[in-house]
Amino acid sequence: MRYCEQFRAEPGKKVDLSDHDPGYRRDFDGRKDAKSALKKNVERLRELQYLLYAEDRRALLIVLQAMDAGGKDGTIRRVMGPINPQGCRVTSFKAPSDEELAHDYLSRVHKAVPRRGRIGVFNRSHYEDVLVVRVRELVAKSVWSKRYEHINAFEKLLADNDVHILKFFLHISRAEQLERFKKRLEDPRKQWKANPQDFEERKLWDDYMRAYEDALTKCSTEHAPWFIIPSDCKWYRNLVVSQIIVETLEGLDMKLPEAEFDVSDIVVE
Repeated sequence: MRYCEQFRAEPGKKVDLSDHDPGYRRDFDGRKDAKSALKKNVERLRELQYLLYAEDRRALLIVLQAMDAGGKDGTIRRVMGPINPQGCRVTSFKAPSDEELAHDYLSRVHKAVPRRGRIGVFNRSHYEDVLVVRVRELVAKSVWSKRYEHINAFEKLLADNDVHILKFFLHISRAEQLERFKKRLEDPRKQWKANPQDFEERKLWDDYMRAYEDALTKCSTEHAPWFIIPSDCKWYRNLVVSQIIVETLEGLDMKLPEAEFDVSDIVVE
């Protein structure tokens, strides 16, 4: 089964995250084979990015969402790091500024959508407005409950304008999150990443799971599917994400454009 099919949140079907094992590793017994497969995928991704850039007809938007320590940065580094930075832009969405709050909540997101020929990666995204905003009760339910419809319409607009959208929920267990938090505190090289607020958010784990289940259920569509990625094993997470991106880009049947002049007329001396 193709990874695009295996890990997709089926549009119109209720998502129950308890049905998805964060430690799942398919048929890989260890990281050696997976790392070899990841290397091949990254090389293929570089070729496909070149075609996307040269063709200049469509864009790819990759959305990464996860609980704290879920692996968004690591996924970007391992999967997208080796590709040509001229054709890829990463945008991190943190708490909105006063200027951003003066506009509608999708305004800052729309500005970061990749142009044709490019890949855009969102480290967190517009989904924060139905996740943390909901769990932390930053706005009333009457406000955030309308946003699923807004988001679907927004993503349909992008899709209609040749932006292909892949959304990845990096699914880790509560136990794995705790282990990663401990390592951050114990390793001087990682202590800068530790944040007391993360431990407060951890107390709301069940609330976040319910919020994620609603977002995955209501906003996984044919034109902008969600993929639930088992992420307790970092190397398997990276492999799955890379494979889905490769499968998607290969499905576009991209071709190099022909030269706009007769190359035989050019004499190189």
